[in-house]
Amino acid sequence: MAKVILTHEVHGLGIAGDVVDVKDGYARNYLVPRKLATPWSAGAEKQIDGLRKARRAKEIESIEGAQAARDALQANEVVVEAKAGESGRLFGAVTPADIAAAIGDRAKVDKRRIHVAQPIKALGEYTVSVSLHDEVSATVAVKVVAAK
Repeated sequence: MAKVILTHEVHGLGIAGDVVDVKDGYARNYLVPRKLATPWSAGAEKQIDGLRKARRAKEIESIEGAQAARDALQANEVVVEAKAGESGRLFGAVTPADIAAAIGDRAKVDKRRIHVAQPIKALGEYTVSVSLHDEVSATVAVKVVAAK
């Protein structure tokens, strides 16, 4: 087992500043190369404390901002254009990155915080969940239409 410090939120593992134990290969081949985590060391404890202080300072402001973003997202559906065949089946799938791009100016949403239950491979209306904060999430209606 390897002990690492998360530098970004990793779904199902933790948030920035958490110290977690993961398998050596997961740390070495996935978390560290993608800069989602750094190896733990005694000197890194100061870095962890700095991340936690910064997170606590931003948390109060970010909860209010996340609630406002949730209201903005849930007010209207998000329309995503995708190439589709005659039967309404998509060429490929709608990804969280496509949804984040379609959300655009309404709220700043990271594609890694959009959770799609089933792959979207056909035209129609779907619901996805967006994690805006640890305590605030939004259910967003997504309408997939054929691109012109």
